[in-house]
Amino acid sequence: MPDRAKSFFWYELMTSDLEAAEAFYTSVVGWTAEPFDAPGVPPYVVVKAGDRGVGGLMAFPDEVRESGMPPAWIGYIGADDVDAATASVKASGGSVHREPADIPGVGRFSVVADPQGAVFMLLHANGPAQPPVPMDAPGHIGWRELYADDWESALEFYSGLFGWTRDDTVDIGEMGTYQLFAVDGEQNGGMMNRPPQVPAAFWQFYLNVPAIDAATRRVTDNGGTVTFGPDQVPGGQWVVTCTDPQGAHFGLVAPVR
Repeated sequence: MPDRAKSFFWYELMTSDLEAAEAFYTSVVGWTAEPFDAPGVPPYVVVKAGDRGVGGLMAFPDEVRESGMPPAWIGYIGADDVDAATASVKASGGSVHREPADIPGVGRFSVVADPQGAVFMLLHANGPAQPPVPMDAPGHIGWRELYADDWESALEFYSGLFGWTRDDTVDIGEMGTYQLFAVDGEQNGGMMNRPPQVPAAFWQFYLNVPAIDAATRRVTDNGGTVTFGPDQVPGGQWVVTCTDPQGAHFGLVAPVR
């Protein structure tokens, strides 16, 4: 277990249509978008809530497009030493999709997956770390959710590598158990065994919006699809899950309907 717990802190959409994705998410979430220009880096758009970056949008690199990967949001977990953390992922039964490499002007990263195949990235960013963002900060990621083959072994994997801890357990009826996890004592997300209609393990991220019904209308008005909800969850918040027009999965979470 690391000396200090690590969490997701950056989120990246790989998409088949960068321009359309930028238009969709800025309309739905209210983000502003800025191009990021650096030598050797493909076209990349940074999306911001206020003056704080939330994540980035990029078109599929050729090798990813050729692999048949669908559009998807992928999260970055912070690492003090990307090479060592990547080796730990592999030693713990995970896989490495891209070995550690440097991004000019950004930092060092790798692309990995947990033992059940859910993909995430590791990143050590150049420069000083920014302070954590409150879980309910508008336009930021308000919840992280893992659809796993076996949530218990998944929690053991992430706890061992990143210091996450078990939090509340929620009975969700026929769907089984929803296990919350905490980072440094704060609830950070949940895990559950994936239902039959979900073909593979993956991470889904929920974006904070002011009110769920208005945000849901913005999704459908801009060509997206609502796949579940609106539904009220324990604690009183409202959620929906969606796909964007290119097919990437994401969620929305709001304090009111």
